[in-house]
Amino acid sequence: MSLIVEARHRLGQFSLDAAFTSAGGVTALFGRSGSGKTSIVRIVAGLTRPDAGRVVLDDTVLVDTARGIFVPRHKRRFGYVFQEARLFPHLSVRRNLVYGRWFAPKSGHAESFGRIVDLLGIGDLLERRPGGLSGGEKQRVAIGRALLSAPRMLLMDEPLAALDDPRKAEILPYLERLRDEMRIPIIYVSHSVAEVARIADKVIVLANGKIEAMGAAAEVLSEPALSVSFGKHDAGSVLSGTVSALDRRHGLATIQLAGAELHLPNVSIAIGLKVRVHIPARDVMLATVRPEGLSALNILEGRMGAIVAAGDGMVSIRIDCGGNPVLARITELSRERLDLQPGKMVFAIIKTVALEAQ
Repeated sequence: MSLIVEARHRLGQFSLDAAFTSAGGVTALFGRSGSGKTSIVRIVAGLTRPDAGRVVLDDTVLVDTARGIFVPRHKRRFGYVFQEARLFPHLSVRRNLVYGRWFAPKSGHAESFGRIVDLLGIGDLLERRPGGLSGGEKQRVAIGRALLSAPRMLLMDEPLAALDDPRKAEILPYLERLRDEMRIPIIYVSHSVAEVARIADKVIVLANGKIEAMGAAAEVLSEPALSVSFGKHDAGSVLSGTVSALDRRHGLATIQLAGAELHLPNVSIAIGLKVRVHIPARDVMLATVRPEGLSALNILEGRMGAIVAAGDGMVSIRIDCGGNPVLARITELSRERLDLQPGKMVFAIIKTVALEAQ
């Protein structure tokens, strides 16, 4: 799947001018509120006609203002999941799901009802009504309804924004399964680094209607210059690896990265499983000599790269640890005392790592 988006649009004082391509997988549109994320999704969905631009999916031109082409939203066959589930309150979950079937094409491939129900873990909810569901359950049903319409693409506009942290933790594993098992291209809007780190393949960072950066999630999320956009509590690194060993006596899993290893408290996963690890920049300390007598399990040697002022007396530093980009956020005073400069070898002491199966 190839999606081309070129859009220029003005709404009041806000001006959008953005262009990008997506080659499938999960493409995350990331940015603060008002950065233009939803405006782009609405243009892709056909809910907004841009002042100028193009939207092309594979060989199908959906929008081309220069040629006067604008395919209406009901003919684009895109599934749209909003912040709120928007389920029919008078219908059971089963009937809400079946409603999505009305929009599936009469011919062509459509996922089975049973597979979608199993994928989203909503089998025990089928006879209940939306009023008796939690926020996370409602969103899973909304996703299922969108999938049963056999969409060519799924557009998800901050689907977890209205949920509290426990409900987000409940639904994120299902989004990962959706990414891995359905293979349907997804445009995912979010202002949460934690969400993007877990599910995105490509990240597009927006600010004031323009694209600040785009690229693979691991590269973009560990870019020091963007740490201000991500927020001082959210900036960090995303690394991919494979579970290479389990130490059941100590409850530890070994994650093999490119030229390095991490040890994490988790034995509920299987050897050989591909995983992502999210390392918050605030939980990385730096040393100029290998430290001893620490409780930290993970100490990676690496070479310093870019150093960027992050405000409030802090700096963000990118360290290349054997091909793994690790972002650290430390005080400017610490940087001066250690004489940290690009190219210098340091040891990254990692205090916290979040592990997610891919």
